[in-house]
Amino acid sequence: MEEAGPLNQTTLVTYFQLQGLSVNQKVKVAVFVMFLILYTLTLIGNILIVITIIYDYQLHTPMYFFLSNLSFIDVCHSTVTVPKMLIDTWSEERLISFGACVTQMFFLHLFACTEIFLLTVMAYDRYVAICKPLQYMTVINWKVCVLLAATLWTGGTIHSIALTSLTVKLPYCGPNEIDNFFCDVPQVVKLACTDTHIIEILIISNSGLISMVCFGVLVVSYTVILVSVKEQIYKGKWKALFTCAAHLTVVTLFLGHCIFIYSRPSISLPEDKVLSMFFSAVTPLLNPIIYTLRNKDMKNALNKLMCRKERKETKQ
Repeated sequence: MEEAGPLNQTTLVTYFQLQGLSVNQKVKVAVFVMFLILYTLTLIGNILIVITIIYDYQLHTPMYFFLSNLSFIDVCHSTVTVPKMLIDTWSEERLISFGACVTQMFFLHLFACTEIFLLTVMAYDRYVAICKPLQYMTVINWKVCVLLAATLWTGGTIHSIALTSLTVKLPYCGPNEIDNFFCDVPQVVKLACTDTHIIEILIISNSGLISMVCFGVLVVSYTVILVSVKEQIYKGKWKALFTCAAHLTVVTLFLGHCIFIYSRPSISLPEDKVLSMFFSAVTPLLNPIIYTLRNKDMKNALNKLMCRKERKETKQ
């Protein structure tokens, strides 16, 4: 640790030490292999979805516009934490500079909050498509889609700036060990050498409230969809129901972590690291699995993309 001038207390701690997931060598190897596989599949799956949607004009619809945004966010969200974690698996010190820690927190909350807003918008999109199909193209037109996308990215940015600013302004004089494999606001705030009671309340009222409110909106949306499907049972509606069930699974896993972590005081629990693994590595992979393997339009588009690639290679 280095001493700093009286006007910049945050530089008293210049590095944080990440405790990681385990000190056992066999466990570390298993975790490394698992995370490497999950991250590779996440990149391949989500990038393939984005490319397929861009190249197939039949997928240029509001639903797939939001899906491509979700895939892009999942790639970014996973990349914020997993590569650093893979490198730290083979490091004894597992250090991260103060600036890098702040940067990681900023982008972690930017992509996480934006994804929460996007999942909520996607639920609204499914609600209009299923419950008000005749009004769908009027309510969810391209102008509305672009406006919603700009709004949710702006909202995520504002949220992340506010939360990161609160954390950066605190003085850190030691200890400097973060009980996780990445920097997150609750774990970092806990290390501040000052009373953080008010900051923790602000974190709960910010991140925790956003997660719970959005989850509540999602539950209401899907409840309305279920009621609508029950009243009008036919084949197309049941197919839509299965799509919504898969969507709700992703939402529950993602928001469940956010509610558990950000709706309580900054204390470390044994479950935190397990949930963080799902949050950073597993959930971003569920998107391509659910929306590609279970979606006929996406499978047809992927087949056409692969055939186009094979024809180009044959001509060359």
